Amino acid sequence: MTTPASTTSAATTAAPAANARDLALAHYAARGVLEHVLARHGATFQQHVALRAAVTSETPQTPGDLIAQVRGSLKADPAGIRATLDELLAMQLLVADGAHLRPTEAGRELLAAVGAEVAPVSARIWGGIPAGDLAAAGRVLALVTERANAELATLTA
Repeated sequence: MTTPASTTSAATTAAPAANARDLALAHYAARGVLEHVLARHGATFQQHVALRAAVTSETPQTPGDLIAQVRGSLKADPAGIRATLDELLAMQLLVADGAHLRPTEAGRELLAAVGAEVAPVSARIWGGIPAGDLAAAGRVLALVTERANAELATLTA
């Protein structure tokens, strides 16, 4: 039995509503790409997030500032984040400057190298998605993040 083209097209292009599992699968797939690149540079995902926080900050950051930023992003344990900062110091990607931690030139170069390697992959992943779809996804993800952060705050209060 054959199906009319219009019915087949609608059935194959209609997507189920997104859910938490879909979000998790997309996150881990994209994170897997980044972690693969980071591994070639001897860095971890948490190190990358912490280093990026130090590099992109407009003002020098204390260890406490960086711990708070990374914890806000990754919801990771502060002790583990502190260990990550210690690793970045040992790798000479961050340097202590009084009460602040500053990225070194090597730290900036690592972020640039990882960014350059990930850029073409990101372009392939995100390329061709209509702007309206990206805008809708952005709104939904912002709302999910806001709600999940509120729930986590309630659970950990």
